[in-house]
Parts: sequence; C-alpha cells; structure tokens
Amino acid sequence: MTVRNLPAAPDASGITRPPARVGATHLATPDAGGLSSGDAAQRLARDGGNVLPSPRPTPLWRRIVTQLRDPLVLVLLAAAVFTLATADFTDASVILLVIVVNTTVGVLQEIKAERAITALSALTAPAARVIRDGRQGEVPAADLVVDDLLVLAEGDVVPADARLVESVALLVDEAALTGESAPVDKAATTDPAASTSNVVSAGTVVVRGRGHAVITATGTASALGRIAAMLVTAPALTPLQRRLAGVGRQLAVGALLLCIVVLALGLFRGQPLQLMIITAISLVVAAVPESLPAVVTLSLALGARRMTARNAVVRRLPAVETLGSVTILATDKTGTLTEGTMVVRQLWTAHGDASVSGSGFGPDGRISRDGNVVSPDQAPDLVELMRAAVLCGDASLRPPGADGDDWLAVGDPTEAALLTAGGKLGIDVDALHQATPREAEAPFDSERKRMSTAHRLPDGRVQIICKGAPESILDPAILNDHPDTLRRTADRADAFAAGGFRVLAVAQAQRDTVPADAAGYEHDLRLLGLVAILDPPRASAATTIAACHDAGIIPVLITGDHPATASAIAADLGVIAPGGEAVDCRTTDPAPAAARGVRVFARATPQQKVVIIDALRGAGEVVAMTGDGVNDGPALHRADIGVAMGRRGTEVARQAADLVLADDELGTVVAAAEEGRRVYANIRRFLLYALSGGAAEITVMLAGPFVGLALPLLPAQILWINLVTHGVPGLAMGSEPADPTAMHRPPRPPAETVLGAGLWQRILRVGAVIAAVTIGVGMWAHATDRPWQTLLFLALGLTQLAVALGSRARPGSRANPMLFAAVGAALLLQLAAIYTPLLRELLGTEPVAVTDLLIVAAVAALGYAAIRLDRRIHQSPRPYPNKPGHAVEEVPAR
Repeated sequence: MTVRNLPAAPDASGITRPPARVGATHLATPDAGGLSSGDAAQRLARDGGNVLPSPRPTPLWRRIVTQLRDPLVLVLLAAAVFTLATADFTDASVILLVIVVNTTVGVLQEIKAERAITALSALTAPAARVIRDGRQGEVPAADLVVDDLLVLAEGDVVPADARLVESVALLVDEAALTGESAPVDKAATTDPAASTSNVVSAGTVVVRGRGHAVITATGTASALGRIAAMLVTAPALTPLQRRLAGVGRQLAVGALLLCIVVLALGLFRGQPLQLMIITAISLVVAAVPESLPAVVTLSLALGARRMTARNAVVRRLPAVETLGSVTILATDKTGTLTEGTMVVRQLWTAHGDASVSGSGFGPDGRISRDGNVVSPDQAPDLVELMRAAVLCGDASLRPPGADGDDWLAVGDPTEAALLTAGGKLGIDVDALHQATPREAEAPFDSERKRMSTAHRLPDGRVQIICKGAPESILDPAILNDHPDTLRRTADRADAFAAGGFRVLAVAQAQRDTVPADAAGYEHDLRLLGLVAILDPPRASAATTIAACHDAGIIPVLITGDHPATASAIAADLGVIAPGGEAVDCRTTDPAPAAARGVRVFARATPQQKVVIIDALRGAGEVVAMTGDGVNDGPALHRADIGVAMGRRGTEVARQAADLVLADDELGTVVAAAEEGRRVYANIRRFLLYALSGGAAEITVMLAGPFVGLALPLLPAQILWINLVTHGVPGLAMGSEPADPTAMHRPPRPPAETVLGAGLWQRILRVGAVIAAVTIGVGMWAHATDRPWQTLLFLALGLTQLAVALGSRARPGSRANPMLFAAVGAALLLQLAAIYTPLLRELLGTEPVAVTDLLIVAAVAALGYAAIRLDRRIHQSPRPYPNKPGHAVEEVPAR
C-alpha cells in the first residue's frame, strides 16, 4: 500500500498539491517553471540584491570625534591644554596618552560590536520560496530578481513587489505599507480597473490563502524600499546603556564635588594651584570609567554571538540584557513542548472505536478494531470518515528522497496526519481529488476553529465537508444529528482530550449547488465521527521545564487546544501538578487568572494571548513568549522577549520576535537566558572592579594629607593607574564564564538598578580595602625613609590587579585565560613605570629594591582576599520576585 501525493502529477514546484478548482483564479505566467538559475544569477549581478537601504558606514573620523565628545574626555582635553599652557609637558604627555589610548580602545570596540551585530543580522535574513528551473525552492530574499515566480502562503511576509498570476482565497494585511487596519482581498486578474487588487507589495503579510506571483520590483525600487530610503536612522542606545550613562553622570557629579574638596585642601596646605586643578580633573577621570558604554556594547554583542552558537539568534541587541531577568516563559504546545509530528492514533464513529498504528508520516501501519485489523470493506464508516477528512485539507506528503529522509509533511502537520491515516485505509488520495474536485472553500481561521470545503460529485451534486475542533462542530446550528448523539460524541471527545489527544470532528452533507457564501456551508450537516491525533511530548521538554523551575522562571502554557489536552500535557511535563487548574478562555476571562498565577490557558485566541501577556506584565513579570504562527505575531510583539521558531515558524512570527530559535528547541531559551545572566553579571563585575578602584583613588587623595602624605599621587600617576588597571583587564572581564549557580537562583527583579542588590555597598567595602592597603604602604615607606610615593603608586596598581583576579566567576579553574593574560600585561606595565627610564621621567617614579617590591606584592594580595571574602559575606536572602509562596533562598553574590 502506498500513500501518494496530491495530485498524481507534481506541479511546477515539484510538490504535489490539490488541483486547481473553480473559485481559484489562475492566469498564464511568462513561464510556469519560473526563471532558470543562470538567468536569475545574471539579473542579480545586473540589478543588485533585493535589499533595503542601510546606513552608510560611519567614517573613522566621525567615530573618533564621537569618542572625544564624551564630557569626561573633554575634561581631560581641557586639562591637557592647561598643562601645555603652563609648560607642564610631563603631565600633558600622560594626559594626552590616556586620551589617545581610551579613544583607540573605544573606536575598536565600536567597530567590533558593529561587525558582530552585522553578522547576526545576516543570520536572521528572511528567505522566500520561488519556482526556478521548474522546481520550488527556498532562497534568501536578498537574491530575488524581477520576473522570479514567487510562492506565497499564509504567514509569509511578501519579500518584493509582485503581480499575482494565481490565487486562492488570498487575504493580505497591508497595514505596514498603507496604515489600513483591515486586510485586503487579492486575486489574479487582468481587469485594468483592478489596478491594485492583483498586486502585492514588499513588507505586507499574507493573512490567509495562497498564490503565485511574478516579481515586478525589488529592493529600493519596491514600494517599501522607497519608504525605507527616507527612514534610515542611527541605532539607538540599549536600555542598559542609557541607565549606565545616567550612573556615569551621577558618579561624575559626585566625583567633582569630592575633587573640589581635594582642590581646597591642597590649596589650604600650600600646594600650587595648577597642580591641584590637574589633580582634581584627573580624579574625575579615575573615579568614572569613561569607556563603560563601549564595554557594554561589546559585552552585549559578544553575548549575542555566544547565544547564536547555542542556536538562539538575537534579532535585537537589547534582548540580550532582558533575557537575564525573564520571570515567565509563556509557550505554546504544538511543536514546542511536543514533537509537532502529528500521528492519528484513534478513530471514533457511531459504530465504535478503532486504533491506528504506525509512526511519523510514512505509510506503515494498520487500522484495528477490538484487536483485529480491518480492511476498507469491513469498515465503511471509517472509510467515509477518512475520505471526508482527506478532502477537507490542503496538505500533501513528500516521499523520501535519494538521501533516505523520512516522509515529510508539506503544509499543516495535522492535515498531513489525516492523509497518512487515509492511506492506511487504502484510500487513493490522488484519485479521490480527481473524482471529487474542490470547487470552493471557507478556510480555517483561529476564531471559527473549523474549515469547510465544497466538492463536485460525479452525479453533479456538491458534497460539503466541515472539520474542526469538536466544540465548533458539535453545535445544533451546524449538525442535524439527534441531541443524544451530540452529547455522546462530546463525552467521547472529552475523553480523548483528557488522554492528551488533539481531537477533530468531521461532518458532511450533500447539496444541489455550491453555497453562495461560507455561511451556507455550515448547517444541516451529518456527523461522521472523531479523529484523535497524538503529538507526543519532546524528549527534552520535561528537562527544560525542570530547568525553568530551577532558575526561578515560571513556565506558562498558552494553547488553542482543548483544556483537557492542555492539562494532560502540562501535568505530564511538570508545568502544573496533576489536577492543576487550566483556564478555558472561551468561558473565563484569562486576565484575572493570569494575574493570580494560573499556568495553563486553553482555547486561547490570538487576542486573548495578548491579554494574558499584558496581565502578566501588569503583575510585574518579565515575559518571554514563544510562537510560530501568524496568530502569534501580536503576542510576540507585546511580550518583553518574543521568541520565534526558526525552522517551522512563519516569517511573520520571526519578524515580530526578538529571538529566533534555530533548532526550535524550547531548551535553547533557557540557554539564552543563562547567557543573558552572564552578560549582566559581567557588566556588574566590571563596575565593581572599576568603581572600587576609583573610590580607592579618591579616598587616598582625601586621606593622604591627614596622615602625613602631602600629595599621595601625581596626576600622571593617577592617570597611568587608571589606564593600566581599567584597560585590558576590564575588557577581559566581559569574557568571564557564567557563574555555576547562575541558573539555580531567581531572576533579578525587573526594577533593580544596575548598581542594586548591594553592589554599591560592595564597591565601598572593596574600595576601602584597596585604599587602606595603599595608604598603609605609603605610611610605612614614609616612616622608613623609602621612596614612599613610588611604593604607594605601586601598591595601588597591584592591589587593583589582585581584585581583578579575585573577581573571577570560577576561581581555581582555567576558564577565561584572557583575564590572566590581561592582568599579566598590566602588571608588566606597572613595573615598567618604575624601572623604565622614560616612564620614570614621565610619571615621576623611582626604582625600588626587589625586597620592597616583594613586600608590596605580598600586601597587595589582600585585595584578592578582600574580594573573595566579600563574595562570601554578600549572600543575602532574596525571595523570588512577585511569586508569593516561593521559599526564600540564599543567593550567591554576582
């Protein structure tokens, strides 16, 4: 027995499908087989790619000017001008060196981050289906050319302007182009008066139906391209970058006030005005890490690249930051928690149940009743049920190719499963379509939850078939069966659903003519039976749900399936406990239920999905939403993080999402959340390191004069330490691995500032230790008549480097060898400042004895001990945010 495709002969795309019928519009095309590959390549080389205008590359000089316009760098430039005017060439040289190095590092980071983002954009470039060389295939949308034969289906974003040559119930949303909220019917026509009804434009969305169209304009010549040419704008800062810029301004103001105090104290003690002004300006730069925005951008871009390596493609850079604070993971069921490979397992008619064996979409398997295999002539009720189910559908099956792949579904997997089951009953699908061609249809939509078709019978009459969710079919307004039959059927459908099956009801009737409109299809029908389809849970789904719970991320199931089916799957995977509450969105307002913590929502419409997302966000949650269909687009857009499926998702879903899963695995979202937490933790690690060093420098300058150290550090020495310690080691911290406990604690509260969760206190504590070590070394050296300023300069730099080593996420491991190399390089530079004649002259240092150097190095190790001890004492209890009833746990310091 063989299951054949629809129809007997493949069309130009190489995929079999239902034949053309009355009600579909079809025009002659320039070439039904499409362009040849060679012709397409020539046109692409001649006309260019189908791409919209992009911002011009930023010239190098503009990047440099942008770096120099930073207020803190302007302060340094003013200091350099002032020192040059007073012939203080030594300090001026160091200040200019700091400006050059900071500007160079900032420009390089900006270029690297931009390249990383560009590479990510290439990974998410849309694809399109075209017919070339007589076969349908998928090509990058950028490779489309004029006269390509485009294949359109529900959920596609139209990639170029085109003229329809074939259409079936085609409805297009043109809101992105025209602003009109209502979708527009499109049909292939040669009527000159219908100037736009046979035209589809780039950027619009196919809401329903399907069609073929010949491309007429691509890229900047398309309607969307002409608009986009006027809308090219520079990329905006991420929310985290904006918050950090605010923190920087606050730190600058605070540092400025402190520096005024230092200036006043210096003048009071008789220090030269020029020296104290430059010292104050240097302290501002030392206290605030002016390269922080560039470091953050690079960290986010590198985090996005790491996510891509784990099959999570980031479409919008701020998503990297937001992923670290996700508290709710809202997911659909089919294909996400389940395999998405539908298999018919049970059939039911008024004559009883039947079981279906086999797996996948292949033809192997049998139909059994009471343990006995039945043939078609032994079960005419089952044959009638499956003949109707096969006719009322648009899917087809693709047999294994030369590479030995499995049978594949082309179209809706549920309809493909019906084809497979029909084949197991001996139904010749091709012959059936030829004998009863489809003349009209009322397509499935998520509101009606059913589909109806009209087929011409050999005797001239019309067969009406309706299939859909049981609750949408088992209605006296649709069926003329006895109420007892409807009640008994509903009970059997509920029993199937409780077992985790997806259930379809099928009904039919005969008419003399095709109804004038869709409403005429669906009344006075006769029930044929039920089809129970199983979509088994993914092997990894239970593990993923458990990982979500462990990380404090609450999984929420939102599906259009029956409540019993949703509950069964949710309980099986651990989303809810057995017997847990599942809300039927047909009868219950989902918003209050979402606010009170319900985790399973069944029979949810696209509008209700948005309502649920809004209710969760209104309760203070950070929501990640997964989806793959056109109807998921609004919810994906509304969620804090929209997650689309890369393989089976529609283009609408991918364009609405912030994150695309290349492998369609829900576990990839958890992996991406771990990367988000890693990025955020590394930014906080850099802040702790840089700001504690800056706080220590200010403390040393303030406290030094009170303990007999008239001017603890020269301006050039402060700038050198800032350059050495906050440069390469600070950047290397962005590559620190995730903390082993990162996914075993709750997400950070959404309202928490970047310096929250005790980071301010940690900065002050660690800064106090660095300052104490530095002042202690200076006092000891001063008392023993050693070169105290040089030893103090050495102690301040080495202690900060020790803090850098102690800040590692995984101490004792070989993770992030770049940090070791960076600290080693910084250590060599600090020693060069003491033992190299040129640097000694610039910085005003003196060579020190090896024994003194070893003593200072030993004391500086207190910086390492301090940061490690601080990590241990900074374990504060933190409840899961907005989760009443969760136990409070100890949260390791980040």
